Amino acid sequence: MKKLKFPTAQTILLIIAALVAGLTWLVPSGKFDTLTYNTSENTFTKTSLEETTTLPASQETLDALQIKIPLEKFTNGDIWKPIGIPNTYKEVEASPQGLAAFIQSPIKGIIEASDIIFLVLFIGGLIGVMNFTGAFDAGINWLAHALKGKEFLLIIIVTMLIAIGGTTFGLAEETIAFYPILIPIFLAANYDAMVALASIYIGSSIGTMCSTVNPFSVIIASDAAGINWTTGLTARFIILVIGTLICILYIIRYAQRVKKDPSKSIIFNQKESIENMFGNTTNATVVLSARLRLILFVFAMCFVVMIYGVSSEGWWFLEMTVVFLVGSIIIGLLGKIKESTFVDVFVKGASDLLGVALIIGIARGITVLMDDGQISDTMLYYASTATNGMNKGLFVNALLYIFGGLSFFIPSSSGMAVLTMPIISPLADGVGIGRDLVVNAYQYGMGLFAFINPTGLILASLAIVKVGYDKWLKFVTPLVIILTIFIMIALTIAVYI
Repeated sequence: MKKLKFPTAQTILLIIAALVAGLTWLVPSGKFDTLTYNTSENTFTKTSLEETTTLPASQETLDALQIKIPLEKFTNGDIWKPIGIPNTYKEVEASPQGLAAFIQSPIKGIIEASDIIFLVLFIGGLIGVMNFTGAFDAGINWLAHALKGKEFLLIIIVTMLIAIGGTTFGLAEETIAFYPILIPIFLAANYDAMVALASIYIGSSIGTMCSTVNPFSVIIASDAAGINWTTGLTARFIILVIGTLICILYIIRYAQRVKKDPSKSIIFNQKESIENMFGNTTNATVVLSARLRLILFVFAMCFVVMIYGVSSEGWWFLEMTVVFLVGSIIIGLLGKIKESTFVDVFVKGASDLLGVALIIGIARGITVLMDDGQISDTMLYYASTATNGMNKGLFVNALLYIFGGLSFFIPSSSGMAVLTMPIISPLADGVGIGRDLVVNAYQYGMGLFAFINPTGLILASLAIVKVGYDKWLKFVTPLVIILTIFIMIALTIAVYI
């Protein structure tokens, strides 16, 4: 009898879509009145079932409508999507979604999320071109050999650099390529393979958990929540710095203990087999030439330009996608990649993220089903009723665990964002906290569980090193507890300042 495998994120989302289609036959249809800010006219538009009216863009208007959001959140562009007006829910004629609607929903979702999907695919193409040039490998190899004799610095810098990759462009799956490069170096330094695994995987996990400009999580989630992704950026950066420091200190403490006494290694009984597998590996040193340094610089500048454009020039998905396309072409020229080869590696890199793109589309399709069935506002209404009067600190920490639990079934950060944000983020308005805190709770909840999530990347990473899942849990559980306490304290403080 074959072992049953846990379904993929795409299948999970399709199952959820089927359940949502079924819910449209059971849950009453209903709508909230909505409020939209008009930038050109500096007015509000209130839309209800009966009429559409224009209202002054003032704090008095918001107070009269019982909307607990400061006026500047609208005028400075933080909230640019229509928001539901509290206490305006009304039941409407039922609009159940049948089999045809269910089958069409992923396609409709892909069409609606096309701007985000193209951004994801073009970033994949850029990463594919970067990998082909060898710039990533050269940079890591140069770093490893430059720090010979000061290996603890290797732990610090590798973890930091990968965390930076995680927080900026969602460096995760790509780290699989780093293990064969770094494990022999860590073994030669009298560390065990767990140190290399931790430096890479924990670096990626803390970076993506505390995403600052990551298009696959914070930008998509903020977009789905109806706020600008720069909202709450400073707080996320502070959490990133402190969280990364905690992780580095944790890894160094373990590494120094193993270096002093190898028998203290959690995987000491595998020492000989791992050394036979990696210890005699000789990696040809890839020289970090001036050309490769320039390529790494151009790669980094793509994100600098993106951040500047979005924060200062009003850019959005179209302009961001263009930045990564132009960056890919420049890197291709600098790397002297032939035209046909460039196209091949770019398409291959994009195809590597096609699964992510499909997840975004399928998840958006679920929102389409809920909107067409007019049950989104109904579920939001009952959820809002349940959270009325809830303590702010309790509310945001409850979300932390809700997102963590959901990530077992939907380990994709982008899929989780577009599925849950349109429903959960408005709850913040009723509780009286910023929607950016809901986005943060989503990131931290998913990120904390990612350290141990068996439906995520950890099992694939462990398979490379031949380390058992039980050994990893023994190593990382204390760190997860420490980070969870830290995040809960940080979220609680954030809702009261």
